[in-house]
Amino acid sequence: MKRSISLWLGLLALALLPALAQTPAPTGPTGKIHGHVTNPTGASTNSGTVSLSTDGGKSSKFTFTLTATGDYSGEATPGTYTVVFRQLDTPADKMVDSIEGVKVLVGQDVLQDIDMSRKEFVDKLTPDQKKQLEELKKHNAEAMKANEVIRNLNADLRQVAQDIKDADSAHATAIQTLGATATRADIDAKEAEIRAAKYGEVETVMLRDTQAKADASVLWAQLGQAQIGLKKYDEAEASYKKALALEAESKKPNPAIQGLSNSGLGEIYARTGKIPEATAAYDEAAKVNPTQAAFYLKNEAVIYFQIQNSDAQIAAADEAIKVDPTQPILYYLKGQGLIGKSTFDAKAGKLIPPPGCVEAYQKYLELAPTGTYAGEVKGILAQFDQKITSGINNNANTKKKK
Repeated sequence: MKRSISLWLGLLALALLPALAQTPAPTGPTGKIHGHVTNPTGASTNSGTVSLSTDGGKSSKFTFTLTATGDYSGEATPGTYTVVFRQLDTPADKMVDSIEGVKVLVGQDVLQDIDMSRKEFVDKLTPDQKKQLEELKKHNAEAMKANEVIRNLNADLRQVAQDIKDADSAHATAIQTLGATATRADIDAKEAEIRAAKYGEVETVMLRDTQAKADASVLWAQLGQAQIGLKKYDEAEASYKKALALEAESKKPNPAIQGLSNSGLGEIYARTGKIPEATAAYDEAAKVNPTQAAFYLKNEAVIYFQIQNSDAQIAAADEAIKVDPTQPILYYLKGQGLIGKSTFDAKAGKLIPPPGCVEAYQKYLELAPTGTYAGEVKGILAQFDQKITSGINNNANTKKKK
């Protein structure tokens, strides 16, 4: 009943030096020219123009616009040119860089790159420009290293999301693996084996990744999910609290991570008998991420059902119904919580359901007449000798009056 979050870490931006339309197509025989422009930091220049000049760059015969990847290409009349690079804001009588003596030949495609990280270009920079360049190179080196780490973490998060999904579907996988003749005990054992393996993989990866980037709350939240799946409740509590502490320090807190972490704490407290703390944690999850409030509160009711705390189960189901009254499972859970409070009327010889129990079951049938628990609910209502108003054709076995 857990939700994996598809929230990835953002890449750092690389710092680039500033950089940079098109002339009429040439007539007569032509040749082609293409190339790539690199700025002094060694990165591609993503804007600007490359021109072909026959007077040392004072005027342009042909001009080509750079692509976003730093490439240019075009056709020109055969001849020997100076290849000139200008940024978008470079005056027409100025240039950023140039390569002399480039020949364009008929029917050929000439490659001419402009690499401004070459020593010849860098040597012409002023001392201040050289200092700025070194700072940019250092920044870019650090950013590239950080981006590589983040790319690896994002790949891990994608795998973790799949592992958690596989763990959630372990029961169906166990049935499919063992076949229809498998015993319930064998299926349960196989399901536990699959879940342990998947959550074990997630824990291993997230323990490594939280060391690589300890300030990423999403990693701690995913680690907490794995540790809950492995029933390592103390470790899971610490991981979720770490995620929430990082979120509290963040300038842009993420409601999904806060909701996941609080609901995770709610499950831990519920399974360790701390019901008031569990209820408070689930309420906080719904508060910080209201778009998923129904999901968190439904999970709360399911957990209380699993640990057989009927009072908490009923209260959680009621709260979830307030948020989303269209979910059939909530009415089933409420009915299941109330049914244990039934009394036996010895004189009438039948069970007496507590207030709200029959109504909850009837509402389930109204919303899901052929749902997973429809047969069970109909049987329960029959024991109460209650008329089933939904999901059954009450006249199916009655002859029509003539």
